[in-house]
Amino acid sequence: MGGDFAPEAVVKGAILAVQQLNPEDKILLIGQEDIIQALLQENGYTGTAISIVHASQVIEMGEHPTKALSQKTDSSIAVGYGLLKMQKADAFCSAGNTGAMLVGAMFSVKAIEGILRPSIASFVPKLNGGYGIILDVGANADCKPEVLEQFGELGSIYAKYVLDIDNPKVGLMNLGEEEGKGTVVTQAAYPRLKANTSIHFIGNIEGRDLFNDKADVIVCDGYTGNIILKLAESFYDILSEKGIKDPFFDKFNYEAVGGSPILGINGNAVIGHGVSSPNAICNMVLQAQKMVSSNISERFKKIIA
Repeated sequence: MGGDFAPEAVVKGAILAVQQLNPEDKILLIGQEDIIQALLQENGYTGTAISIVHASQVIEMGEHPTKALSQKTDSSIAVGYGLLKMQKADAFCSAGNTGAMLVGAMFSVKAIEGILRPSIASFVPKLNGGYGIILDVGANADCKPEVLEQFGELGSIYAKYVLDIDNPKVGLMNLGEEEGKGTVVTQAAYPRLKANTSIHFIGNIEGRDLFNDKADVIVCDGYTGNIILKLAESFYDILSEKGIKDPFFDKFNYEAVGGSPILGINGNAVIGHGVSSPNAICNMVLQAQKMVSSNISERFKKIIA
């Protein structure tokens, strides 16, 4: 029920997704059953891969996350996290209230033991093809050095097992390449990342290195990461307005990957863009399916612990 164009866009996206999922994969649409059922019929869906889990309440996009979750226990976000916690769902996706998605992740399924701060990650198109990963992009505006170090670990695990990058290169986003550059936090994070033998740290990177092959995993605090993410999204919008079409910049369209995974929690969760279209919803589901098939949450538990 979440998102600016929900539930129509979500139902249509789910129908697109089942056409690309494995035959044994199932989609649970969580929300007001009568509305969802009518939309499935309206769109001609008669298959068995989509089922409905009734949730009577809706958390609106502008509501206070903690207050809404505590008061609306039968909302689609609350019910979805409940299913994830009870392992009745392998992944939970929503284009609804971002704050409620984060609060639900922290207080329902909770962080994996040993994880200092779960992170929202996003994907960076690379000029040589494929994607890198950047984290954090909004969950943690301020980060301690040890948190940035762990982001390097989380990003490396995700890049290896979900993005299929062998021995991913980790770079610390900074205002210069030299070791002594940056804020007090990035200066302290550098030696920690450098000494960490579980990652392939290549040092500081600058903003101009975002899209080249210098680093596969870009580490930064959520304040910096969110600014980078929103700036990158604007590239696609500007080029589209000018009528310029380019395969590389098409990857900057939020629809291409569908959403941002929350890394470091007990389960697989993906946050979609509020304006998610059916295509974005479809790609968010496909991304979640890949997270499940790569067993990424269990890998985090095993490696971090």
